[in-house]
Amino acid sequence: MNLRFVLLLVLALAAAVPLSLLAGRVWINPLAAETQSASVILLQLRLPRAVLALVLGAGLGAAGAAMQGYLRNPLADPGLFGIAPGAALGAVLSFWTGYASAPWMLPLFALIGAGGAMTLLALIAGRGGGVALFTLAGLMVSSLAGALMSLAISLTPSPFAMSEIVTWMMGSLADRSWREVWIATPLTLTGLGVLLYAGRDLDAMTLGEMAARTLGVEPLRLQALIILGVGLVVGAGVAVAGIIGFVGLMVPHLVRPLTDRKPSSLIVPSALAGALLLLFADCLCRILPLSGGELRLGIALSLLGAPFFLRLLLKMRRGMVA
Repeated sequence: MNLRFVLLLVLALAAAVPLSLLAGRVWINPLAAETQSASVILLQLRLPRAVLALVLGAGLGAAGAAMQGYLRNPLADPGLFGIAPGAALGAVLSFWTGYASAPWMLPLFALIGAGGAMTLLALIAGRGGGVALFTLAGLMVSSLAGALMSLAISLTPSPFAMSEIVTWMMGSLADRSWREVWIATPLTLTGLGVLLYAGRDLDAMTLGEMAARTLGVEPLRLQALIILGVGLVVGAGVAVAGIIGFVGLMVPHLVRPLTDRKPSSLIVPSALAGALLLLFADCLCRILPLSGGELRLGIALSLLGAPFFLRLLLKMRRGMVA
């Protein structure tokens, strides 16, 4: 791990967090006399939102690095596992049944959906422990969850519920409070710990499955660690903020050239860079002057991520041709 690079990311975060608290439709002047309204905005609105951006960004960045290391695929993204669609399905069902209006029920439904997707993924891919079977199982779970989501949306009992589902699925940190922070933080930190614990085995997997086995790596154990770590991180993120994509795809590519390229050395820098990216994107959503309201975070990251993904594809194509 490049300690200088990690320190640089930490310093960038230390500078970005105070700036994010001041930025918004209403900019706060730190030199002006403090008012009660400014204090409420800072402590009850912007601070929990900033903390949530850091937590979710760190989790998604680390999950992307772990997935790309495990699948040995630079285009891998945490959404491939089907855990994010599973969590989204749970959230959609909470709107569909009307339970989303009750406190804590929306994130609870989403976490149950993520847990169900993790269980199904483990049952399908658990015996073989192979990367190919695991990838196909993830795609199947994702397709199933997507189909059930579409069915639930098509049978939505009211236009209001439909509007709430569509708005939530765009992904956003707007109107989030300390409650969402307390839900997401312990789950994300636990997931990060699991992914860091799996780092050495991920390094061995870069040599191939057979070589990793000869080095003492147990594929089933590593697979379980990846499912658990990514599931906790992604499930927590979807539970409190909706679907936020491309962070896990972009961040590892941005930081990989500045590390020794081993998955274990990439997880911490990816977590820090993911936190920085999500914080920056959320600030951008707040300050853009849109007449229809605030730009949704999921849309902003898709607008950034789609060209990035296309650039990766073109680079891979040129590499194949060469």
